Amino acid sequence: MKEVNLDIISRDKTGKSNSKQLRNMGKIPAVIYGDKKEPAYIAVDYPKILKELSRTSFFSTVFSLKLDKKEIKVLPREIQTDPLNEKPVHIDFLRVNDESKINISVPIIFLNEEKSPGLKGGGVLNVVRREIDLICKIKNIPEKLEADLANLEVGSVIHMSDIKLQEDVTPQISDRDFTIATIAAPTVMPVEEEKPETEEGEEGEEGAEAKEGEESKEGKPEEAKEENKDAEAKKEEDPKK
Repeated sequence: MKEVNLDIISRDKTGKSNSKQLRNMGKIPAVIYGDKKEPAYIAVDYPKILKELSRTSFFSTVFSLKLDKKEIKVLPREIQTDPLNEKPVHIDFLRVNDESKINISVPIIFLNEEKSPGLKGGGVLNVVRREIDLICKIKNIPEKLEADLANLEVGSVIHMSDIKLQEDVTPQISDRDFTIATIAAPTVMPVEEEKPETEEGEEGEEGAEAKEGEESKEGKPEEAKEENKDAEAKKEEDPKK
């Protein structure tokens, strides 16, 4: 279980104007609920939360807070964001203890891609699930799950049973051994067939014949002009005789 200390301030006022004032001060309004206790309204440091949000394990991280001089443990459950810039504007924390049992989503990472013959040969890693929904106690929350790809060939399938879990940690889906990822065969792009050379040769011959025909047509008007000149010359000679 990953645990992070988080500085907070308590707030008595709620509402849009108070929340806007807190954001201008570099704080994010938040609420703590659960454990059969009254909700507590707080504000957390914006840069600190932004840093934690950049981690894939944010929602599986237990935060330790000091509220009314008492240390409590909470788990982030929901974040509201600004629709325009997607910056966090409000956070809901669930109050928990070491014995609390919850449903939680934990990210899964893939190891040893360079040691997979299937991937080295051009195969593709097809990820079916990037997070796994688990049931566990707070003290047993894994920061992440790992899937080992070493020695896997094309066609290999990684099931939930291939993922190592700590004691008292179980997947929410328990009625089947569901698929986490597969190694698929590479996609081959179709290659356009080349035209036979004979066709190109026939087209070349036909083109040459057509060209010769055009040239012969162009030559006929010149021959006709010469014949007309000869005929006129003979007419001029005949009267003299």
